[in-house]
Amino acid sequence: MYHDQGLLVLKYKGFKQLISILKRHLIKTALNLAFLDKKIMNNYLYQRHLSRKRLGQIFLHDRYTINSILASINPKSDQAIVEIGPGLGALTKPVSMLAENMIVIELDRDLATRLATHPFLQYRVKIVQQDAMTVDFAALANEVGQPLRIFGNLPYNISTPLMFHLFRYIDTIRDMHFMLQKEVVNRLVAGPNNKAYGRLSVMAQYFCQIMQLLEVPPESFKPVPKVDSALVRLVPYSTLPYPVRDLKKLAILTSLAFNQRRKILRNSLRNVFSAQQLVEQGIDATLRAENVSVEQYCRLANALAARDNV
Repeated sequence: MYHDQGLLVLKYKGFKQLISILKRHLIKTALNLAFLDKKIMNNYLYQRHLSRKRLGQIFLHDRYTINSILASINPKSDQAIVEIGPGLGALTKPVSMLAENMIVIELDRDLATRLATHPFLQYRVKIVQQDAMTVDFAALANEVGQPLRIFGNLPYNISTPLMFHLFRYIDTIRDMHFMLQKEVVNRLVAGPNNKAYGRLSVMAQYFCQIMQLLEVPPESFKPVPKVDSALVRLVPYSTLPYPVRDLKKLAILTSLAFNQRRKILRNSLRNVFSAQQLVEQGIDATLRAENVSVEQYCRLANALAARDNV
């Protein structure tokens, strides 16, 4: 009887230990789930990938939109195609079936690895795991031996600086197709006397012919953004309509003017032009930055370059 009671005591103690262990595991699991829930709240789980909010990741999934973009790009097998930010490959897969010379640039290491191990894409595309803002596109064009056709669903938080980066390599680019925040597309295509008209408008229109092709609702993406998007095409001019002798002068003038866009030119450009000098260039000194055309900014840039070279 005593022996049996001892077994019961041991069994009882073992059961208590088991309960204690289970409790610890449950607490640990609950903490892990809480951490994961917090992470998922800040990001978004889609196709087994947590989108990174800090990278501005949203993924296109709407089939109609994908087909419309594919038709707009119209890639050919003998062309050099570069995709910036392929993400989960919604556009990469159909484009790579048509293009034999395709390069994708992806900053996210997990996504780059995913593409590199894809059963089809690993044999169809060259993957560059790098920030597009640091890519030498002239070197890429030289590598493939022809101008680049560039496209991408760009993260909204880097779209404007990336556009300015690409303008540096405009001589090596055949055309560009980008999915952008609708507000950015409005700025790209805006003309003078429009609130959307700004420095990006002037610099983009100096280099390229620009056309909005398609408006895309938020529901076409996962996670769903809070803004509308649009597809835009930029085709570099074969001959610039308003050639500028020194692009740095154009950059300086547009920065001065649009950084103080509510001021009239006589005040915003006072460090580089007097009111009389503006008039001599055929420009009303009482205009604001948004009232001055691309041609007029180019005229001022050339006048500034000529004066500084004297």
